[in-house]
Amino acid sequence: MIKTNTDFLNERLEERRENGLMRNLVDKGHLVDFCSNDYLGMAQSEAFKQLIDQKLAQYSPARVGATGSRLISGNFAYTEELEQKMAVFHGAETGLIFNSGYDANLGVFASLARRGDTMITDELIHASIIDGVRLTHAKRLRFRHNNLADLEKKLRVAEGNIFVGVESVYSMDGDIAPLAEIADLCDQYNAHLIVDEAHATGVFGAQGEGLVQSEGLQNKVLARIHTFGKALGSHGAVVLGSKALRDYLVNFARSFVYTTALPMHSLIAMEASYELFPTLHQARTHLSNLIRVFQNTMRKTAHYEVLPSPSPIQGVIVPGNAKAKALSQQIEEAGFYVKAILSPTVPAGQERLRICLHAFNTETELDQLIKIINV
Repeated sequence: MIKTNTDFLNERLEERRENGLMRNLVDKGHLVDFCSNDYLGMAQSEAFKQLIDQKLAQYSPARVGATGSRLISGNFAYTEELEQKMAVFHGAETGLIFNSGYDANLGVFASLARRGDTMITDELIHASIIDGVRLTHAKRLRFRHNNLADLEKKLRVAEGNIFVGVESVYSMDGDIAPLAEIADLCDQYNAHLIVDEAHATGVFGAQGEGLVQSEGLQNKVLARIHTFGKALGSHGAVVLGSKALRDYLVNFARSFVYTTALPMHSLIAMEASYELFPTLHQARTHLSNLIRVFQNTMRKTAHYEVLPSPSPIQGVIVPGNAKAKALSQQIEEAGFYVKAILSPTVPAGQERLRICLHAFNTETELDQLIKIINV
């Protein structure tokens, strides 16, 4: 039997090991969760599970799988009705469901800009957007994080159709984009604004509708991407915008066109989440209180720099990969799960603990975590 030579794979893996950057799959379910994106606790909510079961019994889907892409055999009237329900909730004309937030960003950013156009993104944008932008033939520019002057500098030299991509809440720093000011600049330079609401959905706004809508900017944004695998506790994503945008993505977004559609169970989970998360006012209030406690306490007592953040994502800068990993290990030994984010994922010297707060965390647990960090 001829064996494939995998030496080049082992060499690259060994280089990662030597640099202390080897990734491994882990199960930390036994630890107190200060790591996941389950901000409202919906992924572990008994009420959410029961609602999904009720809807499954109600709809009794004839098939387990979708059997094909939505353009072939995987489209259901139910899916289109669900998309419209989401659009109404978010104050949009219509929406298009994708299999994941990654697929949505890949499809949107890769398809919209063409040769002769310009795509401008924040330098801290999510990897899925970076990958989408890389697939275009457009001119690609980055502006300094949340820096309006630098964005305007890039807009002045942009050509063709101009697109600006930002996140409403950034996944590593947990800070918020100045969306109103960015939207005004886009208006001034006739640019199209695209906003990834992944870490805002469910958390920000009176009903968890996200930052674009809570700031009344939905009519100034070409596309909004809301993902369901974080605070909404399920899976998939919806791109919201005009009917023309939806038709365009159905025709040109390859991550939509060339993939098997989601099964009915996933769609039912989405519908259940949209019925449940707008009602979780108490959970959002408790989460906001934990964020306030963490920021106030850490700023007074921490040995490390604490990034300002009004979101569930809290960054504690622990410079150096070895130091950040060691502190993360100490926290784990105490029974808590906090992820160390290392360079080159973040710049050297900006290694950190990425702490995620949740509506199911208690103030006692948070106090214990803070004490461990400050030892």
